[in-house]
Amino acid sequence: MQYKRILLKLSGEALMGDRQYGIDPKRLSEYAKEIKQVVEKGIEVAIVIGGGNIFRGVAGASNGMDRVQGDHMGMLATCINGLALQSALEAEGVYTRLQTAIEIKEIAEPYIKRRAIRHLEKGRVVIFGAGTGNPYFTTDTAAVLRAIEISADAILKGTRVAGIYTSDPEQNTDAVKYENITFREVIEKGLKVMDMTAFTLSEENKLPIIVFDMNTNGNLLKLISGENIGTIVKN
Repeated sequence: MQYKRILLKLSGEALMGDRQYGIDPKRLSEYAKEIKQVVEKGIEVAIVIGGGNIFRGVAGASNGMDRVQGDHMGMLATCINGLALQSALEAEGVYTRLQTAIEIKEIAEPYIKRRAIRHLEKGRVVIFGAGTGNPYFTTDTAAVLRAIEISADAILKGTRVAGIYTSDPEQNTDAVKYENITFREVIEKGLKVMDMTAFTLSEENKLPIIVFDMNTNGNLLKLISGENIGTIVKN
């Protein structure tokens, strides 16, 4: 296997499936099955999920809501998604822990680095909720921060396209996919991979990001096994 410990980043929108908002149980179950295949290979898996399918702080702020309040609502949305994924994984027989950056002790553990790593070592999937616990930071930044803290080998960013392209492949059929690209090239070309805070943090810590299509069955396991899936961003 190419990686021993990974951090999987999923967007909240990915959980919507074909719906306009909320959580699609079918999509959730598909993701749980994909993750189970990887866990059964002995890979340690941590996960960060966004909350955009339920609430997005930036959108709330643009409609006159206080940005800090909006971001706190977004953090709670990621906890809802984390609980949903935890339930789906446990239905597949996968042991999990949900850790949150804001304290909700009745439903999740507080985030403690050493405890998170111990769970991973015991084969449990650790889901990190509530972002970084701070407003103005995205779940992309939370994913990079947690990946660095737990010494993950890579961040796997699951999307609905096959990787990073010269332009949006959903709008431009002539878009060309990159197999490998450097952090500098992504910045120079203005490609949208993660927000700049997350991206520069990943670059500074030499943490590779692999962008891949999470919605194609078997892709996650193929990627972990070393197949040429998605686009790798590295120094």
